[in-house]
Amino acid sequence: MMKKAGLVGFVTMVLWGLLGSAVSVRAADSTQPPVLVDFGKDFDAASVEKRDASAYPLKTGPSGALHVVTGRATRWPGVAFNAPKGKWDLSSREYIALDLKNADDEPVTVTCRVDCAATSPSNTYLSASVTLNPKAAETLRVRLYPTAIQLTEPVEFIGMRRGPAEPGKIDPSKVTRLMVFVPQPHRSCTFDVANVRAEGQIKRLATKDFFPFIDEFGQFIHKDWPGKCQSVAEIVAQGKAEEKDLAAHPGPQDRDQYGGWTAGPKLEATGFFRVEKHQGKWWLVDPAGRLFWSHGIDCVRSAESTPINGREKYFSSLPTPDSPFAKFYGAGRGAAHGSYQNVSQYRTYDFSKANLLRKYGSAWGKDSAELAHRRLKSWGMNTIANWSDTTVALMRKTPYTATVGGGGRRIEGSEGYWGKFPDPFDPEFRESFGRRMESEKGRSAGDPWCLGYFVHNELGWGDEVSLALAALKSPADQPAKKAFVEDLKARYNTIEKLNAAWGTTHASWDALLQSVEPPDKKKAWDDLTAFYTRIAETYFQTIRDEVKRAAPNQLYLGCRFAWVNDRAARAAAKFCDIVAYNRYTYTVEKQRLPDGLDKPIIIGEFHFGALDRGMFHPGLKETADQQDRANTYKKYVEGALRNPCIVGTHWFQYKDQATTGRSDGENYQIGFVDICDTPYPETIQACREVGYGLYEYRLKN
Repeated sequence: MMKKAGLVGFVTMVLWGLLGSAVSVRAADSTQPPVLVDFGKDFDAASVEKRDASAYPLKTGPSGALHVVTGRATRWPGVAFNAPKGKWDLSSREYIALDLKNADDEPVTVTCRVDCAATSPSNTYLSASVTLNPKAAETLRVRLYPTAIQLTEPVEFIGMRRGPAEPGKIDPSKVTRLMVFVPQPHRSCTFDVANVRAEGQIKRLATKDFFPFIDEFGQFIHKDWPGKCQSVAEIVAQGKAEEKDLAAHPGPQDRDQYGGWTAGPKLEATGFFRVEKHQGKWWLVDPAGRLFWSHGIDCVRSAESTPINGREKYFSSLPTPDSPFAKFYGAGRGAAHGSYQNVSQYRTYDFSKANLLRKYGSAWGKDSAELAHRRLKSWGMNTIANWSDTTVALMRKTPYTATVGGGGRRIEGSEGYWGKFPDPFDPEFRESFGRRMESEKGRSAGDPWCLGYFVHNELGWGDEVSLALAALKSPADQPAKKAFVEDLKARYNTIEKLNAAWGTTHASWDALLQSVEPPDKKKAWDDLTAFYTRIAETYFQTIRDEVKRAAPNQLYLGCRFAWVNDRAARAAAKFCDIVAYNRYTYTVEKQRLPDGLDKPIIIGEFHFGALDRGMFHPGLKETADQQDRANTYKKYVEGALRNPCIVGTHWFQYKDQATTGRSDGENYQIGFVDICDTPYPETIQACREVGYGLYEYRLKN
């Protein structure tokens, strides 16, 4: 491993010097990526397999391209390329890449499937997709291995969504075919394919020499990258370098104290944030009456702990009990998912807080909180968003969103990634929200710096009958089930009429309450959808009422949809001031509410990550490297700015997750800063480019 002794601060200064330009920081690769398909002068067009498609070569670029026009008679129209000698041996490569260009005036999704000769039917292919905007060009990558490091002997890594050295799903030494197609198109599509190649270099390490693989700062030991800290002196030096950068970039000048646009129009000032449609686009309006667009970031906080139990050998130097860093040990109990889900208690350690102590000394908590506000302003951001430390938010230097939740029973028959759905008919549902909002009085409630409230997160809304069916599958004392049966009584009057409509044989209304068997969805469809609507509207209205009772001047921002159907979205639009979506996609330019509903939308979460800076998982949307991540960030936010409905985007999250994962195993490279509190310069540069001119951009586009 390359050492940086004697070069303290050198890489840091180089990185921060890049913040004034768009130069990319990339590790050198001395190997030439092998071309798999060359569309140049010797290309044999007859070798292309076509499935409900036509294709011909184009003389464009250094090695040409293939022009593909697909039909819509099959589910996967496209083309395929067979390995010239039966197989490609790509065992030393990370991924296959191909350049694509959309030749149409509508967006198109293109998929690349990599086929492999294998004995197991479940390990014969990999695939990845990209959505191309009209006339846009993108690179599509299909990762052959999850990570760039492979071990000589297999190892099971626990507590991480992705470990540092995990084998691939297929055998990359036996790749037989590449398919490029449009999945289930509703129209004919036209796109160009070029530069089909294998990229990245796999590094193979001896398993016996791999452990430990995490250093004292929480970083990966077996890799180097620009900005990696090798000493406490380097952590401190990077902090000093950042101070110079912040001084050189104090933030946009045409902003008021809230981040509203002083160079823009002056609207009615109410003393609180509100929404208004201005010149055909939805906007937030700040307390002073200035246009505001929420350019924010989630999880602005210092904590980022990782479990230790059963993984002690992963870490090179955890602190001893008498160490000043021992204060950063903690305890966890259970987890939403993963290895620690059913563990009653386990030990944790927070490398992030330890590094803040190293960097700022004993006042690290206060100093890092102050710095967070300065950073956001310098980066062109104006909102501390969901899941953030309330201590930081209540410093009232940057507008913020608040988060509240409530209690009560869950609908027992329901399902959801984060748990069962709350029962809005349980009296405790309303009462718990009332108590929770009362506790916000004197804090966020009535605070002009508070935009409003998110309530819950990524609930399991299912399809448009799922919650009604869930109620029927619940016990007889489930409040939602009782409410549903009362509705059915009012409509059908007798159980015999219900049985005739549903094709059921319930002996009485009480028998229906006792039954947990769902009816035929088709026969009961009208009743199921009607009650689903009632559940959704009761949910949103109850919360709206309690939020507005305690905080009448704050906005109700909804529940941050991840998986949602139109029926639930319509209910949200009816009662929320702004409808929130967590949208892990590459663009939200076309995001809309159903049925043409005209209501503002906010993006509660999105992110992109890459594997070039010592992390093992890129998050929910992968990019090639840090510069690609920065470019993708800028495109996403600019697309949101062009969307007349969207009033803000909130990135998830402020800092990288722990290299070895949080309690549920998420270990994503998704931060604006890394575990040593060093900002990623490429992302900061992109954020400034879009943030400093976002108001002018939104008005003009």
